[in-house]
Amino acid sequence: MNQGWYKDFFRGIVVDMWRSAVSPHQTRTEVDFLERALDLHPGERVLDVPCGFGRHSVELAARGYNVAGVDISPEMIELARKQADSAGLKIEWYIADMRDVSWESEFDAAFSFGNSFGYLDPVGTRDSIRAISRALKPGARFTFDYGTAAECILPRLREREWAPVDDLLFLEENQYDVSESCIKTTYTFVRQDKTEVRIGYQWVYTVREIRQMLQEYELRTLSLHKTYDGVPFQVGSPILILVSEKTSSA
Repeated sequence: MNQGWYKDFFRGIVVDMWRSAVSPHQTRTEVDFLERALDLHPGERVLDVPCGFGRHSVELAARGYNVAGVDISPEMIELARKQADSAGLKIEWYIADMRDVSWESEFDAAFSFGNSFGYLDPVGTRDSIRAISRALKPGARFTFDYGTAAECILPRLREREWAPVDDLLFLEENQYDVSESCIKTTYTFVRQDKTEVRIGYQWVYTVREIRQMLQEYELRTLSLHKTYDGVPFQVGSPILILVSEKTSSA
């Protein structure tokens, strides 16, 4: 099992797919949610980790927030930087693992969007939660979306699934390791006469396990949603969107 699979996964054709898969309207909808859920006020300092190619960071900066974006992919960070520069926006960009966030009590809010929560095993997940919690001020909020929560993925897990994304054809082949509560996914990307195959892993946690991990690092769960307009989460929802709050200084 390759626990560092994500370190070189987000490059080339994968980056192209992610840029095509999400519309500007969807980004605005998600940032509308972030403003409400994180109780943001103009000028506040917001941490986006991992930030991908910066679509949320750029939209937040355009709305008047002071944003820092962190991602392990140099290619993603370069795209994010170009996007911000072309819009005339000042954003801090950092190439780093989400476990290596080193700030202490500097941010008014943080978020992890893009279904990245399950990228790490239980030890790594706790390390990333610890790092994010340490970066937050007391009373600051943290939210993330997570499509492979047990209550989401297990009722509807498919062995194989195709999806078209612009000029790409995208195949997922899933194998669930019951002993590790982990999904191994073989991704096949087809564009004209070119095919690329990548392997990814996502660990599956129940809502109770997630809440417990957050609580260990002084993050109290406030609410659970299944959509970005605030519909409550339930078994079989396509995604878990969890909002938490830091209860005290670390």
